[in-house]
Amino acid sequence: MMRFDIITIFPEIFDSYFKESLIFRAQKKKLIQIKVHNLRDYTNNRHQVVDDRPFGGGFGMVMKIEPIFKAVKSIKSRVKSQESRVILFTPRGRKFNQKTAYQLSKNDQLILICGRYEGIDERVAKIADMEVSIGDYDLMGGELPAMIVIETVSRLIPGVIKSQLLKERIPSVRGRAGRGFIEYPQYTRPEVFSPKKGVSWKAPKILLSGDHKKIQEWRKKHQKIISS
Repeated sequence: MMRFDIITIFPEIFDSYFKESLIFRAQKKKLIQIKVHNLRDYTNNRHQVVDDRPFGGGFGMVMKIEPIFKAVKSIKSRVKSQESRVILFTPRGRKFNQKTAYQLSKNDQLILICGRYEGIDERVAKIADMEVSIGDYDLMGGELPAMIVIETVSRLIPGVIKSQLLKERIPSVRGRAGRGFIEYPQYTRPEVFSPKKGVSWKAPKILLSGDHKKIQEWRKKHQKIISS
């Protein structure tokens, strides 16, 4: 079973997301385990303050290293894992893609640090195994990146989705498994959709033919391999 530990100051953000769809089923089947940790529980002050003004001045507040260090240490002490990775989300990190997801799926524990405010004390990077970015844009925090990583990695864990689907959409690319995935156009009923009078959007006839060989040829012709 793979375990995801999320460190955040907004634990409630994850409540509804992880109680739906395949992620919820994977937890019930004990294929994955998701634990959300409130960073404020690891503070030493009465008001559970996790941030402070940046040295040198500037706008905004910076998240302190002490509670994050304590949280990571505590989580690691409770789960004796030989294949554990600590991930810090930052715009300056390694760009997250399918290849990275495949590599991370080989671990049995991921500890995900979600930042907030203006940033995180740079020394937190010293306790992280990897700094990850999900794109060249700025977010309000690391909670959405954590959800993206958990969903992408979970799909690669045997049993979370149908193995046939996984094999079809996550093939070997250039002889190395997990380096990309396949996307091709898909259609369903109705066969013809008319958004307005005189206009008809039709599904390709070949997909309705029942000829599986020709269907596969059509999909191969129209597919796009998203490699990384």
